[in-house]
Amino acid sequence: MLANRVLTTHVGSLVRPPRLIEFLKRTEEGLDYDQNAFEACLSESVAEVVQRQAEAGVDIVSDGEFGKSGSWSWYIARRIGGVIQRPATADEIKDPLLALGPWHDQAAFPEFYAEYFPIQNLRTPPAPTVSVCQGPIRYTGQELIRRDIGNLKAAVSRTDVQGAFLPVVAPFSAFPTLKNEYYPSERELLIALAEAMREEYLAIIDAGLTLQIDDAFLPFMYERLVPPMTLQQYRAWAELRVDALNHALEGIPEERTRYHICWGSWNGPHTFDIPLKDIVDLVLKVRVGAYLFEAANPRHEHEWRAWQDVKLPDNRVLVPGVISHATNVVEHPELVAERLVRLARIVGRERVMGGTDCGFAQGPFIRRVHPTIQWAKLRSLAEGAQLATAELWGRRKSA
Repeated sequence: MLANRVLTTHVGSLVRPPRLIEFLKRTEEGLDYDQNAFEACLSESVAEVVQRQAEAGVDIVSDGEFGKSGSWSWYIARRIGGVIQRPATADEIKDPLLALGPWHDQAAFPEFYAEYFPIQNLRTPPAPTVSVCQGPIRYTGQELIRRDIGNLKAAVSRTDVQGAFLPVVAPFSAFPTLKNEYYPSERELLIALAEAMREEYLAIIDAGLTLQIDDAFLPFMYERLVPPMTLQQYRAWAELRVDALNHALEGIPEERTRYHICWGSWNGPHTFDIPLKDIVDLVLKVRVGAYLFEAANPRHEHEWRAWQDVKLPDNRVLVPGVISHATNVVEHPELVAERLVRLARIVGRERVMGGTDCGFAQGPFIRRVHPTIQWAKLRSLAEGAQLATAELWGRRKSA
């Protein structure tokens, strides 16, 4: 989306309101609840969060991912047939390709993670489970995606924003620990997943919304697979998954799509993250109109320089995270502007949009910042984009 100013957006997930969380808890725990009351609460919550985004100055808004049960990726378990979940066996936990055991960061900082998991409402350590493909994969979430689309479009119709997007999971990130017990090969399994996810993607596109593909597990799995894999082996592994995503995107207009990656994005050490320079060419192979990536957190902010060494394909846009989800410190608008301007000097002012590193909530029950801080950060994002516009286009801030 080319523009004559720096537009703003975010990654998608926002802190859920308490009344909605109560309904979501009951659905997760299998308890009885009033379905009509839940649907009304969900619709009202989406309307409110879209309005709040507009008031904060966000140009391209989302539904906050309020319609998803589970996390940004695990929601898909209720929309895909042919896959079951069960506790992992001892041998499966040791299988590096399933990556169910402790990751390298966890092994390096055990004392931190022993405290961190309970704070995040996670078991210590999380009980490993494995997803198993036991039959033909098919998409079953038609009713749920129609509901999410309807709620977002109704909310946007009552606001004055530039556009709206729905974030949904990439084929691989849908089931990153998927064990194949049905398809003849790994490639055929991934293509089957891609074709199932394509149905969700097309529903969003056909509704006139922007499609965001979330693929956090693609970079994150590096630190779970290397070692024992080498970097070259990991890149071949990752390229197969990029190919599957492009299969799902075939024929979908690039300008209506965006691709988001992060490094797992929890607020921990991240000392084993793969450098952006080692995967930026793979990211650019994904056929979308915009790329969203972490650029505000202290482990990756320096990597804006990686864009000096690659050519951004024509008519594509970068959406760096210039606001962090991992701290309650509110970024100064001047810092936001600085982050935007330095990247715009590399790729062009019309090809940069202001974004966030990742979501402000990790699913319904884990928030990464206080909700009041979330809105302060988004206001600072909008103010910083105005300052960047003034510098890049030579305008006064009020223009």
